[in-house]
Amino acid sequence: MNTSTLPGDRSGAPDDITEVIAERRGNAGLITLNRPKALNALNLPMIRALTATLLAWRDDAAVQLVAIRGTNKAGRPGTPDALFGGFCAGGDIRFFHQAALANDALLEAFFTEEYTLNYLIQTYPKPYIAFMDGVVMGGGMGLCQGESHSAHRAGKVRIVTEHTKMAMPETNIGLFPDVGGGYFLSRCPGHAGEYLALTGEAIGAQDAIGFGLADVQRPAASLPELWDKLGTHRTETQNAANAWVATEFIAEAPGTTKDTGTIDQYFGLLRVKHIVDALEKSPDPWAVKMGAVLRKRSPLMLHVALEQIRRARGMSLADNLCMERKMVHQCFNLRPGTASETVEGIRALAVDKDYTPKWSPGRIEDVKPGMADAFFASPWAPDAHPLKDLHDPGQTRL
Repeated sequence: MNTSTLPGDRSGAPDDITEVIAERRGNAGLITLNRPKALNALNLPMIRALTATLLAWRDDAAVQLVAIRGTNKAGRPGTPDALFGGFCAGGDIRFFHQAALANDALLEAFFTEEYTLNYLIQTYPKPYIAFMDGVVMGGGMGLCQGESHSAHRAGKVRIVTEHTKMAMPETNIGLFPDVGGGYFLSRCPGHAGEYLALTGEAIGAQDAIGFGLADVQRPAASLPELWDKLGTHRTETQNAANAWVATEFIAEAPGTTKDTGTIDQYFGLLRVKHIVDALEKSPDPWAVKMGAVLRKRSPLMLHVALEQIRRARGMSLADNLCMERKMVHQCFNLRPGTASETVEGIRALAVDKDYTPKWSPGRIEDVKPGMADAFFASPWAPDAHPLKDLHDPGQTRL
């Protein structure tokens, strides 16, 4: 487990920096993602450090709440001015590209361990407070959502600021919104989940709250004081800590729902082609823009993501994660190596940076019925599924 004194608080120095900094202050366990040059993108060592830390604190009665934040690449790493301003841009997609081409078994380990971490976070039995300042995308969302739609009962708090830029942009790299995305996006009001999954568009604080993906907005300038308060406020019992978190954060949550009428008009349609046709024929400039956005995404993965969101609406959290684990395996193995839609998308966006992915099929109209179905087929027998031990009471394993 990566642990150290938090840089900037007392004695930390740049030479001592680790990518996951875990610190105990009073009743609080405080985690800082500290890979700012990569926008705190998650690698396997970070996932393992987060998991080990959260498990240890889960079983430690002296830790009554947990909070997580990211560092900011605009500041100097290891100093207070680097704290906040950026949460997590997702998984380390360059590693995905390299590992897929090398047939590296660590790629499979990454997703198994990441999804296990997502489940741990979303079902964490203690208050879990995510400071979602700056970029919060992809795998970063998996560190935040925390069983979002029972968040107020579970003591989970998702704080956004005026700088929050939230998205699940996976279709832009030939992937789908994973890390539990099927679960938390499908629980958004109306058909906002389909809209966010397909377009990958970024949203700000108010939309995040309205869509049920955040709880409360605070000014970015107030976060350092709030973080310090978590470490200095003392409570005698776990119940007292839960009550304090509810009073301090949840009581001020607006509880509003964003009107999704315009979104539903298009993204509630049955098929991807229906959605795109309606957007492109609309007199609404926003709709036309969204149609153009979808034309840039992987046509195949648009179909996969739409099916994912709609299947997930009837699934438990554990079953959804098990489904996504099958799907991500197929993303890299149905078409191995450079033939993978995901490998090609990452190449174009993050490796060669030519921003001209060669999708296959190349057009939405060329995606044949049944093509998406292959991504939902399991490559494992039920007792061999990597996430077979994730269990929701009363649910059967997929």
